[in-house]
Amino acid sequence: MSNFYTDNPDLMFTLENLEMEELVALREENYKQAEKFDYAPENFEDAKDNYKRVLTVIGEVTGERIAPRSRQVDEEGPTLKDGVVKYHPLTDKNLKDLKDAGVMGVMLPRQYGGLNFPTTIYTMMTEMVARADASLQNLIGLQDIAETICEFGSEEQRQKYLPRFASGEADGSMDLTEPDSGSDLQSVRLKATQGPDGKWYLNGMKRFITNGCAQIHLVLARSQEGTTDGRGLSMFICEACPELKVRRIEHKLGIHGVPTAELQYNNVPAELCGKQRFGLIKYVMSLMNGARVAISGQALGIAEASYREARKYASERVQFKQSIDKFPAIFEMLAKMKTKLTAARTLLYETTKSVDLRFSYNQLDERSEKAKYYVKVAAVLTPMCKALSTEIANQIAYDCIQIHGGTGYMHDFDAERYYRDARITNIYEGTTQLQVVAAIGGIMQRVLDPMIEELLGMSCDGLDCRLLKMLDEMHKKQIEAVKYVADKKDSAYHDLRARNLVENETIVLVGLLMLRDAKKDPKRVPLAERYILDAAHDFERNYQIVMSGDLSTIDRHRDVIDY
Repeated sequence: MSNFYTDNPDLMFTLENLEMEELVALREENYKQAEKFDYAPENFEDAKDNYKRVLTVIGEVTGERIAPRSRQVDEEGPTLKDGVVKYHPLTDKNLKDLKDAGVMGVMLPRQYGGLNFPTTIYTMMTEMVARADASLQNLIGLQDIAETICEFGSEEQRQKYLPRFASGEADGSMDLTEPDSGSDLQSVRLKATQGPDGKWYLNGMKRFITNGCAQIHLVLARSQEGTTDGRGLSMFICEACPELKVRRIEHKLGIHGVPTAELQYNNVPAELCGKQRFGLIKYVMSLMNGARVAISGQALGIAEASYREARKYASERVQFKQSIDKFPAIFEMLAKMKTKLTAARTLLYETTKSVDLRFSYNQLDERSEKAKYYVKVAAVLTPMCKALSTEIANQIAYDCIQIHGGTGYMHDFDAERYYRDARITNIYEGTTQLQVVAAIGGIMQRVLDPMIEELLGMSCDGLDCRLLKMLDEMHKKQIEAVKYVADKKDSAYHDLRARNLVENETIVLVGLLMLRDAKKDPKRVPLAERYILDAAHDFERNYQIVMSGDLSTIDRHRDVIDY
């Protein structure tokens, strides 16, 4: 049996080297929380030691208990009978194990029973949970709902709901999607009406709701009569009740252990969360930062499991009198898988650091320059991170089956489950295409340039200077390409080439982050080198596509479709 934290050198490296001093000090109110709570850290080293101990506990729970149960949970899943959803008994055991470990309110403030951990540490936990059972991560990942109530709800709502989340008494769901709206949340139609007594009531349908059987629901609803866009939407909190019916649970390709429900609201009593009309334009946008990070962590966990399964199988499978990992075609695939996995993890935890800083500076003063800066940075990094992590997870899960050959296609092996579970990650909480839409504005505005320029200024001591020069040249070309697209002043061309620009921004930033980490650990130099040299070809292709295009490109694309 294994510990999913201590058996992962990359995760341990991340905790040791991410430079979290600033965000932890902010989170701990410059360690004044230690005066109020005897279990709060007194300094950064104390905090990091606490994180390490909790991650080790979760690593043991995930590796020794949750992972061995995952195949049976996938096979049998939850049930719906007479309108009542029941988790698989092993899912109940998993949740109890995590509850007993005291991690159900990881990010919540201590006064509500939480641990006050930053998003960065919470994401490491969810990554390990997803490696063990991707379905279970969906249930744990919904702690973002409690975070939203904490940030935008009233003190009365915090006192009412947050201790229940922290103790594990209550679980949650995020009810956004409707049968006809999909990703177009501006068109949400579920109605919120206010009665003569001032209380709110919800009526309508929601679809594809992860853990729709939850006790506490965060619901996006139309509160302003006569509106049709996002300005008429507000956020509400409601609880499970007879008026809220689970009509069905979906029969899905993957993540079988978590129920995905269709919900019917029949005059469901609800509370307004925050202010009216801010549901989409502020609260869901903030919620999306957490949701993108959570799904990135889930994807990374699946990718880690897939890579390990592929490597194990390749070392044991003998063909032509030698294990297949000795064949160049196979070890080349494994090297590429490992490189992509490390790249995704590097960006994920740089992103969580920015999300943590955004939250903390916003709490201090949302009008401050640092708060405004990290709001912009998080708004670019979270979609970039989700796009990279989820696409890479799908590629690694695909290659895992390929290395297994026909065996990987069989239901008797975990490879096919990882492949099925990975597929949803680049769809829900916004498809990759929508992540591009979310990121491109900040890229056109060059939001990440200060971060990129600071990284470009690092010395190349211990590194191949050629790699840093390559990334510097790529950055200059990226600025040129962005200007080229902006100068077209054509929204259709801008949208057509957005993905090329987002991919290239990601390549430059991730390459620099991997070089930064390679300076701290020489063992990471080959990973950085492999990533940059491989990505250079993709960067040049994207650059040439952008720079050689003109407005007739769109018509040529339509001609191909219409042929």
